[in-house]
Amino acid sequence: MDKRTVLITGAAIGIGRAAALCFAANGDHVIVTDVLEDKGQAVVAEIEAAGGSAEFHALDVRSTEAADALVADLNDRFGGIDVIVANAGIALRVPMAEMTDEKWHQTIDVDLYGMLRVIRPALPAMKQGASIICLSSIMGTAYGWDEHVHYSTAKSGVVGLVRGLAVEYADKGIRVNGVAPGYIRTAQLLNPGHSLGPDAADIASPYIPMRRLGEPGEIANVIKFLASSDASYLTGQVVTVDGGLTPGRY
Repeated sequence: MDKRTVLITGAAIGIGRAAALCFAANGDHVIVTDVLEDKGQAVVAEIEAAGGSAEFHALDVRSTEAADALVADLNDRFGGIDVIVANAGIALRVPMAEMTDEKWHQTIDVDLYGMLRVIRPALPAMKQGASIICLSSIMGTAYGWDEHVHYSTAKSGVVGLVRGLAVEYADKGIRVNGVAPGYIRTAQLLNPGHSLGPDAADIASPYIPMRRLGEPGEIANVIKFLASSDASYLTGQVVTVDGGLTPGRY
């Protein structure tokens, strides 16, 4: 496969990092972006040490100006972006009785509008065969999440974004799909203040038919498939990757 330019948001840790390593191992040039600059630079160093090609750019997806500038630079240097993995996200525990407009908008701004900000300026230069993958969640596609209503709302919105954009750009040869991970072993899941905490495996595994948490690399492999020519007739879909949780829980 020819080397592609792959832009990944939230690529310093977790699923984003795993996706960056996966695409780099595939021979692609990976644009690692995140607000976590040291960790983002470390991902690039890891890729380069393995013989891959990558560069880091600090990016807060809440900034339209910053996203526009980054995409314009990539378009100028590479003639367009081949793959976008819109992964940056936050999940902050806030009971609805304590929800403020600011807290609500913060999550929507990162988890949903953040995707718009990198995708919108990239589309005019994207060529036939390009692919966009947006990260949703089973908490946006199948379940509600108490004290995370803003997160579930944003991740549900991702489904609408994927479907609408896929239809709009299908005849241009640009495919748009999503991934809805289940319980994946990430820093977000293991955060005791905002998710299940360090006992996540013990808490969640009994409900998962495969009896374990997923690993970031297992989501990255699905993302890689969606961006590949093997998925050439697949668009407008959100693939659930949850170890059988959604069909098996009772």
